[in-house]
Amino acid sequence: MATAVVHYAAAALSDRGRKRPSNEDAFGFSVEHGVYVVCDGMGGAAAGEIASSLAVDEVLSLLSQRNTRQANDLRDAAELAVRTSNQVIYSRAQRNERLNGMGTTLVGLLVEESRILVFNVGDSRCYRLRARRLEQITLDHSLVEEQVRLGRMSQSEALRSPLRNLITRALGTQPQVTPDLFELEAQPGDLYLLCSDGLTREISDRLIEATLLLDLSLDELNVRLVHAAKKAGGHDNITCLLVRAEG
Repeated sequence: MATAVVHYAAAALSDRGRKRPSNEDAFGFSVEHGVYVVCDGMGGAAAGEIASSLAVDEVLSLLSQRNTRQANDLRDAAELAVRTSNQVIYSRAQRNERLNGMGTTLVGLLVEESRILVFNVGDSRCYRLRARRLEQITLDHSLVEEQVRLGRMSQSEALRSPLRNLITRALGTQPQVTPDLFELEAQPGDLYLLCSDGLTREISDRLIEATLLLDLSLDELNVRLVHAAKKAGGHDNITCLLVRAEG
């Protein structure tokens, strides 16, 4: 029987990188309420920043108010939060022509003792480091990754593809959106990484794993990850949010 994990620690860091004039990523978390979110915005002018900030604010607010006494609360609450934030962003874009087409990815972690629900829309990712091994939990909603999963493209072809920036699902670009949900059981020592693609497009999973294995604080690990992504080119905004399960 799994041991209930009741304590979590978290830290996050966001950087605009070396090429972008602004940072369209956003993050938010509440250890008290067990909610952790990273978003990567898209759209002209400041639209991406607006979309990602709206998503983080809505999801964090709604999930911090959830009723934890309901058995299916994690799944229901996450789906409702995603649907509501999608509606908020989509409606805002419809009312303002300058914001038309704005959207954002989203990856989130919702915890209740040892229960963990990971939810995502787009290509921001969640990883878990357990027993010194890194595992990607989420599946990218991107054209090239979906082609890889169908066996129509290799990973090396995907990395070189001019279509690698195209995502197939995002918050705010359509009237409705459905998140992927992944239910997990936490163990003491687990380390979860939520990140935007500004990290994963610059450095390999192997380097991410090696960095997370270092005996450093969560803040220092985030600094190392961001520095590695910037050293590799820093072509996009970079956001890392680490959550550690502690017994």
